[in-house]
Amino acid sequence: MELELGGKKIKGEARYLDEMREVLFDKEYTKKAENEPLYYMYRDISLSRRDKEILDRFRIRYDITIIPPKTLGVEYIKTKGHYHPEIRRGLSYPELYEVLSGEACFLLQKLEGDKITDVVVIEASEGDKIMIPPNYGHVTINKSRKVLKMANIVSREFSSIYRPYEEMKGACYFLILDGWVKNERYGEIPEIRMGEKWKEIKKRKEIYSLIREEDETLKIFNFPEEWSWEI
Repeated sequence: MELELGGKKIKGEARYLDEMREVLFDKEYTKKAENEPLYYMYRDISLSRRDKEILDRFRIRYDITIIPPKTLGVEYIKTKGHYHPEIRRGLSYPELYEVLSGEACFLLQKLEGDKITDVVVIEASEGDKIMIPPNYGHVTINKSRKVLKMANIVSREFSSIYRPYEEMKGACYFLILDGWVKNERYGEIPEIRMGEKWKEIKKRKEIYSLIREEDETLKIFNFPEEWSWEI
């Protein structure tokens, strides 16, 4: 599936159902469902040579993910879920998301040792920005009937860590047609609390403007210790 952006056609990478079976809620569905692409990822996008140079200088990348509306059995379609590795001073790499179109539900969970100590849900629609702070794993869910198109900025210095989600067969909660359901494999976990959107960028401005303007905020993705983190 190609994405047209800025007059350029960009080839994406699909996440297939076979890669997701172990993290899905509805096991009857996973036994019967055929392998098919669920969502699409477009990595390391830039709209000009200058923008590419800025991305390289800050050691970051700009991505787009497209998640069509769908249910996977009784569960809403979602991303696989991952953590980021630690960079320094007990902090992992942060990540900034923006909903370009559609609606998204971000499920964040903080893992300390072998326990989940915080669970946050953030509902977002077109123009909203969501900062994933250090030390939080995250899943994005499309529970609407619209195609979800979202962008993100993140360091290019690491690879995402999927294994904890795979070992626990998903995030600590599932969002199904009847609402939120706890993943019993986690044992005791906190109740969900509602988080806030990131307000450092006005709603009408896209996060790509940070790149175009060479905004110093871009340092946050490789130097999280220089910021005060509150969620």
